[in-house]
Amino acid sequence: MHEYSIAYDIYTTARRAALENNAKEIKCVSIDVGKMAMVNPEQVEFLFNIIIEDDPLFSNARLSCRDIETRTRCSCGYEGDERFVCPQCGKLPQIVAGMEIVVTNIEIEVDEE
Repeated sequence: MHEYSIAYDIYTTARRAALENNAKEIKCVSIDVGKMAMVNPEQVEFLFNIIIEDDPLFSNARLSCRDIETRTRCSCGYEGDERFVCPQCGKLPQIVAGMEIVVTNIEIEVDEE
């Protein structure tokens, strides 16, 4: 169940960034999830919500997941979404996007001073 470790990593990343910026509350954590990341985003979101239950910093937080389409590039110059065989030369193209899981934004609330 690697979704749990991913959800926990998202939690710790957001918590650390919020504390470093003197946040009183985290509103939203945005992540990009590649379609080839072999992760179920709904399960990550479910587990994230369980992990944050007892942390007051996350009392009204939500996780926003954005799907990232697969993009490939081949040495022959092809760029597109074919993952297994380059339609121009028949070689195996290199995946350049669509395998990542990245925290892209953390929306926080800070005290006005």
